[in-house]
Amino acid sequence: MKTIILGIFLAIFLVGCKAGKPFKGVDLAIPTSFSNSLEDTDQPETDSINTLSFEKAGNANLEWWQYLDDPVLDTLIRTALRYNRNVNITAERLMQARYALRFQQAELLPKLGAMGSAERGNFLFNQIGQVNELFIAGAGLNWEIDFWGRLRNLSDAAQYDLLSSQYGLNSLQISLIADVASTYFTWLQALEELEIAERNFALRDSMHQIIVARFEKGIVQQTDVDQSNILRKIAEGSLPRYHRKSIQLENALNFLVGRNPTRIQRAASLMDVRIEMDIDRFSPVDLLKNRPDILEAEYRLMAQHAQVGAAKASRLPTIRLSATLGVITDDFTHWDFANPLWNIGGQLIGPLFFWSQLRRIVDIQESKEFQMVFAYENTVLNALREVEDVKVEISTLTEEILIAEERKKSALSAQYLSGERYSQGVTSYLEVLESQRQAFDAELSLVQLKQLLLSAYIRFYKVVGGGPIFENDQ
Repeated sequence: MKTIILGIFLAIFLVGCKAGKPFKGVDLAIPTSFSNSLEDTDQPETDSINTLSFEKAGNANLEWWQYLDDPVLDTLIRTALRYNRNVNITAERLMQARYALRFQQAELLPKLGAMGSAERGNFLFNQIGQVNELFIAGAGLNWEIDFWGRLRNLSDAAQYDLLSSQYGLNSLQISLIADVASTYFTWLQALEELEIAERNFALRDSMHQIIVARFEKGIVQQTDVDQSNILRKIAEGSLPRYHRKSIQLENALNFLVGRNPTRIQRAASLMDVRIEMDIDRFSPVDLLKNRPDILEAEYRLMAQHAQVGAAKASRLPTIRLSATLGVITDDFTHWDFANPLWNIGGQLIGPLFFWSQLRRIVDIQESKEFQMVFAYENTVLNALREVEDVKVEISTLTEEILIAEERKKSALSAQYLSGERYSQGVTSYLEVLESQRQAFDAELSLVQLKQLLLSAYIRFYKVVGGGPIFENDQ
């Protein structure tokens, strides 16, 4: 008899319908390709695509920095991925999502509990008489038959939340890698600027000593000495500024890697760092497949869609099965299993008139789903914008660096020639001052542009979802 009843309920469970519609994806109109050059002024062609029409890859390359062959950067990034507190916090949230999924999946299964009681008195079984003892031991079973799919929808929501959390962690890891690399290159820039400032100060100090010696011999006027000293002090005053900048960036790096402030030994020069990657290989569809924050937003949407189904199922009757099996005795030393206690039953509980409260709950969940759709579309739009921005940044900075290199070459040549002309008495010291200033600015400008280009490549790695293709990546 028990087997028959259990089979009936199991059959009901298996054929039960699931409230809510299946997730149908999001229809997007996205460009078929990114712009390939600055001269490309044509309107990009767009294509209509549904997010369910392609497989989610999410194959971020979290070890791309190995191509840079910089042991210091390698150590910094690996340490950051292990000890950065924000990454650890997000990893714990991922664990919570895993536990939540297991918890929700267990809701689909019968719950079995043990019970026991002991009583002594003259009022047992609603009768007054002699003093008696009563002992009961048994087990109880409770099971909600998920006929309308409420629990299955909640389980789906928990599973999508887990996937969303996983891609959220990947997104944070990619952002952390990009932040560490960008801060590292900015730190190298500060060290380069400090070296340029030191060379500039040494040059101006040397020139100042020459001018003082010439003044003492009556060759030049006091104004040359004063102008030389002013320029020397300007150069000297820049040293603390660049030294402060380098230390503060060093501290920022230590914070990102999750350790106390400490000194970092430089292993490479900023101007020697080379990054080559194919920035035209990726298409907008690749973003939808790979970029973690887009996948995170999509799974959040899918989780909310499942919550809508659970809310709709809550408006329908709930079927519950309960059963008890145990033994009763009035002598604790003697338990008779020949005549056990047992019962089995079921409940059907359904809402009748709740003043549309349950309907409003469904409305709220559907409104949240619309919010998630807009958030997902906004994430996609932002991703497309970021890729286009970084591509044009890389292209224009590459052109600027070529121009800046020619400017630096000419400025250093002019600085040398003006110094020679001044030594020969052909020109005034004002020309020397101006040529030194231009040479100093040209060197600083080239270093700054180099850092901006390296950081732009790092951002490209980030905005394409952690998967740029390097030229030497086979």
